[in-house]
Amino acid sequence: MYFCDMAEELNINKTLSKQELYEEAIPQIKALIGTEENLVANLANITAALKQFFGHFWIGFYLVDSDDELVLGPFQGPIACTRIKKGKGVCGATWEREKTIIVPDVDKFPGHIACSGDSKSEIVVPLFDEKGNCKGVLDIDADYYEAFDELDQKFLEELMSAIKW
Repeated sequence: MYFCDMAEELNINKTLSKQELYEEAIPQIKALIGTEENLVANLANITAALKQFFGHFWIGFYLVDSDDELVLGPFQGPIACTRIKKGKGVCGATWEREKTIIVPDVDKFPGHIACSGDSKSEIVVPLFDEKGNCKGVLDIDADYYEAFDELDQKFLEELMSAIKW
């Protein structure tokens, strides 16, 4: 029997507070991606790890594919929109503004793109390369309202800064 050469196995304690869970998750995820140079592999492992730690409805990446369009990248959850125009929906708005957007109720976000009616709240975090160019976004949806706050923003922005382009 062959096992992959994965250096890390996630240690998840679901009894922790959200902050404590992030404090456990972020170093483990950084270690998981720290020695791998392939972007797609790292994005795939980030989505899987975040899904395991937090269990959100949908977690994934949209990557810049042209001057005006994001394309779906690695994700965990139900099928999703494949392409999003710059400035459209929460993902496109995050890309355009180059700032994290937290949406407590997606039905109240002007122009929200509903890939699934089960999505109720969302956080979208921009991804920057070493030169400060926005290269994509991390999109996380929850199937309940007000799932995300500034604590999520702080830790997810920290995690996104660890991605090597």
